[in-house]
Amino acid sequence: MRSRLYLIPAAVILFLLFFTVFGERGLLRIYELNREKQEMSRRSEALKVENENLKREIEALKSDRRYLESIARKDFGLVRPNETVYQFSAVTSARKR
Repeated sequence: MRSRLYLIPAAVILFLLFFTVFGERGLLRIYELNREKQEMSRRSEALKVENENLKREIEALKSDRRYLESIARKDFGLVRPNETVYQFSAVTSARKR
């Protein structure tokens, strides 16, 4: 009879402990949510940095004529009138010998 008196509170404690750890608002769920929050914070910071870089590039494209010219030359291969472009092929190590 005495052992039965100990089993009931022990069962209640185990029941509460189970839901404290594994329940919808349990410790494992809280840990998972904290990890997800940290990941989102890192992603948010990376996106803020990328956004600032894009804003700077937009400003440069709007106002900096030299930057715009360098983009046109590099990406589109444009040249000014009466300009000559020299292209050299890469020399391989076999040719050097």
